[in-house]
Amino acid sequence: MEQKALDLMESIRHNIGHVMVGKQQAIDLILISLLSKGHVLLEDIPGIGKTTLVSALSRTLGLSFQRIQFTPDIMPSDITGFDMYNQKTGEFEYRKGMIMNQLVLADEINRTSPKTQSSLLEAMQENQISVDGRTYYLPQPFMVLATQNPIEQIGTYPLPEAQLDRFMMRIAIGYPNIEEEMEIYSRFSANSPLNKLEAVVTCEQIIWLQEQVQQVFCSDAVKRYVALLADASRKHPDLLLGLSPRGALMLLLASRSRAFLLGRDYVLPEDVQNMFEPVLAHRLLLKPESRLKRKTIPQVLPEILQSIAIPRT
Repeated sequence: MEQKALDLMESIRHNIGHVMVGKQQAIDLILISLLSKGHVLLEDIPGIGKTTLVSALSRTLGLSFQRIQFTPDIMPSDITGFDMYNQKTGEFEYRKGMIMNQLVLADEINRTSPKTQSSLLEAMQENQISVDGRTYYLPQPFMVLATQNPIEQIGTYPLPEAQLDRFMMRIAIGYPNIEEEMEIYSRFSANSPLNKLEAVVTCEQIIWLQEQVQQVFCSDAVKRYVALLADASRKHPDLLLGLSPRGALMLLLASRSRAFLLGRDYVLPEDVQNMFEPVLAHRLLLKPESRLKRKTIPQVLPEILQSIAIPRT
């Protein structure tokens, strides 16, 4: 693997670290999703740093950025754009929506209607939108980072399975420890370090990094390991909904990106195991009787991993 790629990834990590205190695992997971051309759902309580992390990422990458504050009155046309009649030319002209940016923060995505939520489906899957029968391609690289509060459910619209499946990962940031929280007090007591943050990579370099990930070797043994895990999830007695082929492909892509981030040009079974929970946790659905028994997805995931022998590569 080229040293240039490792240096670029380390510079991105280091620059985000000027703002975020700790939380290296969450940062790495977001970078893995970026390298895989995936999208991320940040699910955690308010005030934990979700929006700050996304803002630091956008400034570090130097991409066009749009924050969409989702509320019940947001319409699909606000997201995708719309055609407006021009009286001077006598023609309809397309007015860009907020989705026409490289990095989009869908803040509190579960506070808008399902109709508006669904306006993101085509963009997240195919990197394009359709308005009045015409197709418009999104700028590249393109990534959606959505946030939601898992505690407060009043006035919210839970994301359907089809929408959740578009997100490569669901990530929780978590509380800081005592030392990290004291550092946050010091770092943010005056001006926010976000104000001084500058881009350390270009758009072309990000696309180049994504292309390099595609060169990471994945053996047939590892591919079969992923397929067996997916099959085991579909047959698990506690699950109503197992891992879809799209979800299994995202697990494989995330494993390749993790290997790349660690400086390897080949995938190991441990990459798959490390990506298993962030990629699968939001995709699996428990049976009603399993929920009555107080079974949880975090309990099921290790059972699936333990049921499949680790391949020797």
